[in-house]
Amino acid sequence: MISKNWWWSLAGIVSFIALWEIGALAAGSDLIFPGPLPAARRFVELLQSPRFLRALGGSFLRVLLGILLSAPLGMVLGIAAGLDKRFSAFLSPFFSVIAATPVMAVILIAFLVFGSERTPVFTAFLMVFPVMAANAMAGVRAVDPKLRELFALYGLSRSETVRRLYIPAIKPFILGGMRSSLSLCWKVVVASEVLVQPLLALGTGMQRAKAQFETPELFAWTAATVIAAALSEALFTLAATGSGKRRLAA
Repeated sequence: MISKNWWWSLAGIVSFIALWEIGALAAGSDLIFPGPLPAARRFVELLQSPRFLRALGGSFLRVLLGILLSAPLGMVLGIAAGLDKRFSAFLSPFFSVIAATPVMAVILIAFLVFGSERTPVFTAFLMVFPVMAANAMAGVRAVDPKLRELFALYGLSRSETVRRLYIPAIKPFILGGMRSSLSLCWKVVVASEVLVQPLLALGTGMQRAKAQFETPELFAWTAATVIAAALSEALFTLAATGSGKRRLAA
């Protein structure tokens, strides 16, 4: 049976497409603002292009590397900061500087140091790492103090307490952080690609479409990015849910 929420989601999608079409009609030219149909047609053409598939693979790899580099380090430092307020105070200036620095400035500086291929990965790492650390820190601090006292009463070591108490406790915070980080990572990686234009990248496709005044193609590249980010998040949620069910069944 289809839930009522599904119908509300469908209504939202239809409304979005209708508003898009109205905007395109008001613009009066596909060169300025194409409607959903020209953009969809160009998107289907792109899907059949080896260039698009290679670009999608390049961007996906950069997102994956950004997550794989930032998530473990963010978790470790976040747990350490959650356990020790002095270490939290030590990290605080780093996080403040990262949060206050414009993403575009980070991209431009990183480009000078790392070149076009590695800049999107570094930028994604720098943006995602504080999110993961903050989530891990919040998870550690949310642990019930009575449970901490109980573990201390039984004389468990620090490493044993982290493994048996803190890591299970922060899991919901980490999963939430990973879900939001995936979307953030796609946005940052593609924004970096638009600026530094690595060889195989969705952002490079966007930049070239813009330079050639291929507005429907620009919309198609953008739609591909949005769909890729949504699919990544959905697959991660599915994997995390499946893992949780298997653990409960075991």
